[in-house]
Amino acid sequence: MSEAGVKQTNLFTAHPASVGETYGEHFRFAMAFGVRMTLGGLAALVHAVLPFLLITTASRALERLNAMRDDHRRPQRPVVRR
Repeated sequence: MSEAGVKQTNLFTAHPASVGETYGEHFRFAMAFGVRMTLGGLAALVHAVLPFLLITTASRALERLNAMRDDHRRPQRPVVRR
């Protein structure tokens, strides 16, 4: 594999590995987190314009995001230095 190919692979795996995850694990969590964050943000925008709607939706989304983050944290795998 060319050096450019190795560097490209590292762009996709370096951060997930730094938090003890594979690319797939990180992708699934980040996507689920991002979708929930987006929906909560949209609810907050609607509530800003129409304050009688979605009164607690954004707050509940934020609570769930915090719980997801806290539940997801786990001890990192040791970083192997060569």
